[in-house]
Amino acid sequence: MKYPSDVKYTKNDEWVRVEGENATVGISDYAQDQLSDIVYVDFSAAPGANVAQGATFAGVESVKAAADIYMPVDGEVIEVNSALAQKPEAINSDPYGEAWLAKVKLTNPSQLDSLMDAAAYGAYCKERSA
Repeated sequence: MKYPSDVKYTKNDEWVRVEGENATVGISDYAQDQLSDIVYVDFSAAPGANVAQGATFAGVESVKAAADIYMPVDGEVIEVNSALAQKPEAINSDPYGEAWLAKVKLTNPSQLDSLMDAAAYGAYCKERSA
């Protein structure tokens, strides 16, 4: 499993990478591994939408299950990764790179303090796999 140190993680397996006042959001390597082969991605939040921390903004379906994706921080959606409609399997191969889900403008950056760093998230994943 990969746990990049330049992102923060939620207990629901989303990640957020901050770049100035904006952030990129996706699902973790652990999440894609648990879901298995992802075959569909759907966005419930469009650019311009304000999404609260913990609110659903997307969903993914795999051959094993469907899962809601929750926003890790409050923010205004700037962009969604529409390329995933044609290539949802990219989440399985590059969850922290080309398969990001949304870009948001942070509206409450202090929420980042409540998220896990890579070491804490790695330990959390190991605990659940035991």
